[in-house]
Amino acid sequence: MKAVRIHAPGGPEVLKYEDVPEPQPKAGEAVVKVDAAGLNYIDVYYRSGQYKAELPMTLGLEAGGTVTAVGPNVTEVRVGDKVAYTGVAGAYAQYAAVPAQRLVVLPAGVSTRQGAAAMLQGMTAHYLACSTYPLKRGDTCLVHAAAGGVGLLLCQIAKMRGARVIGTVSTEAKAKLAREAGADEVILYTTQDFEAEVKRLTSGRGVQVVYDSVGKTTFEKGLSCLAPRGLMALYGQSSGPIGTFDPQVLNQKGSLFLTRPSLVHHVATREELLQRAGEVLGWIRDGKLRLRTEFEFPLKDAAEAHRALEGRKTTGKVLLIP
Repeated sequence: MKAVRIHAPGGPEVLKYEDVPEPQPKAGEAVVKVDAAGLNYIDVYYRSGQYKAELPMTLGLEAGGTVTAVGPNVTEVRVGDKVAYTGVAGAYAQYAAVPAQRLVVLPAGVSTRQGAAAMLQGMTAHYLACSTYPLKRGDTCLVHAAAGGVGLLLCQIAKMRGARVIGTVSTEAKAKLAREAGADEVILYTTQDFEAEVKRLTSGRGVQVVYDSVGKTTFEKGLSCLAPRGLMALYGQSSGPIGTFDPQVLNQKGSLFLTRPSLVHHVATREELLQRAGEVLGWIRDGKLRLRTEFEFPLKDAAEAHRALEGRKTTGKVLLIP
């Protein structure tokens, strides 16, 4: 079968489309024929060497597809089930062996491509808005990269929970998408100082929570956007890591809270995985949560997809199709 692997860290050019053996299920595993793999910024972190991995590595932590084989002691899924998963490496391939405990059977009315688009980014938006800082009516949140995959979903979930949403984006086209997703105000950070705009929009009070997937270029100003005792949820670093940080700054800026959460700790048990995924997939089925999946690339063009993502040329979810 074909897969996209890296043999050394580097730029998009290190992604190699090559032949590898088709996986066979071990005890507790199922083999999934991948219909679509989700592209996420964490794939860039692994490819570039920011995150360490055993090489060679088949990239991709998210996919949707059909179960074609199961190993011994598998009770969670059956051959023929339409499933999606996240958190298991190897999705950039035609077939993937996945621990059955990590597979979620898709509800009727949700396609495997929708499943691939929803698992990592949808559940990330869910835990941020429902667990890390459970938004409520009267709250105001700042969402960086509001037209990105997580950002568009986070805007929608925040509005479901009654919050006011301020988003930041880089272009007018992305601003339009963020507004369509529910953002009440959108700041064009390429021409506006987002800190000054947040202060203006909140009459100097600041926001209760900042959801930041950008990191290096937004972190310090983001802290200054928070109201006293506000929370900075730093869940990514697309512009690079923030570097050394003095916690005394949190005191000086108003007894702030800082967290660096990850999805893996919010779906650590099968019970929580099914609860969180079930809610997200149910919203998609019922039309309450809208996915944008205009950016699809053939699996063999994974390098091109990475360039588009890193160049901020994409919005919503990017899918790779084997």
